[in-house]
Amino acid sequence: MSDNNRFESVYSTKVRAGKRRTYFFDVRKTKGEDFYITITESTKRFNGDGYDRHKIFLYKEDFNRFVDSMNDAVNHVKSELMPDYDYEEFENRQKEWEAKMEEEARNKENPASTTPTEASSDDTSDDDMTW
Repeated sequence: MSDNNRFESVYSTKVRAGKRRTYFFDVRKTKGEDFYITITESTKRFNGDGYDRHKIFLYKEDFNRFVDSMNDAVNHVKSELMPDYDYEEFENRQKEWEAKMEEEARNKENPASTTPTEASSDDTSDDDMTW
């Protein structure tokens, strides 16, 4: 195994958080057959010149305490600081945004599918109307 593959990624998932920010969760394997997680926040720079990345390494001996503390902090905000806030708002908005991005990607891959085969009622102008 080369040095480049020394810390092999065996699983990866991501969370898109709006237009500029993405979180990556990668499970990596060491050459000693051990596993750890890297959490990476990737933020697109305002000037459009690349990304800023911040990384956390999470080792197996810290998994339970990390998850417990994260849940405690999130639950404190949800129940004590902002109990009336609708946290599903962002979830729904994110699903809509992801569906839009998927549709745009499909349209780029197959532009012919976006060409209407027949005019819709919105496509008629006053010049096309029969009086």
